[in-house]
Amino acid sequence: MTERKPPDQTFESWIDKQVREATERGEFDNLRGAGRPLPGVGTQVDENWWLRSYLQREGIRADGMLPESLVLRRDVERIQETVAELDTEREVRAAIAELNQRVVRYVRVPTPPHVPVGPVDADTVVRRWRDERASASGAALSRRGATESTRRAPEPAPTSSAQSFAKQAAETSGRGVEESSTGPKRRWWQRFRR
Repeated sequence: MTERKPPDQTFESWIDKQVREATERGEFDNLRGAGRPLPGVGTQVDENWWLRSYLQREGIRADGMLPESLVLRRDVERIQETVAELDTEREVRAAIAELNQRVVRYVRVPTPPHVPVGPVDADTVVRRWRDERASASGAALSRRGATESTRRAPEPAPTSSAQSFAKQAAETSGRGVEESSTGPKRRWWQRFRR
């Protein structure tokens, strides 16, 4: 196949002749992958077929390619499922605090697509977590036939979720938090006036 095409022949007839001669010599016999069907033949091909095949081939989840706003929105919606696996209230509050820090970082510098994402109320999530654990332990105790609950009392909440969120926001921004338990809470615009 290293010979040059004669000037009086067309490309099509010269190439056909070369392929026919190579087939007669047996150069195409026992090639690796011979006889296997081509993947995706006869299926509808979309514009991102290569991306889907790459993710499948490498075993990568498609969640890693989502924008930050959608990941945060999904995590906020699934927070109850996430904290259901945790054992202590301290771990639950730490998971919520970490999620709220990510939300604060996103709100400060949002990236498209702009999806409304707000912080999670820690007290509400902890209350639901306690209720689910109480119902799960109650069901387990009733199955065992126990009459008394052997559960410990839940840890008291250190602060309200609004105060903890304000503290987190102040820590990440480098400003102090004004905590006045004696007087009414100052409005946001009054904090800038001195």
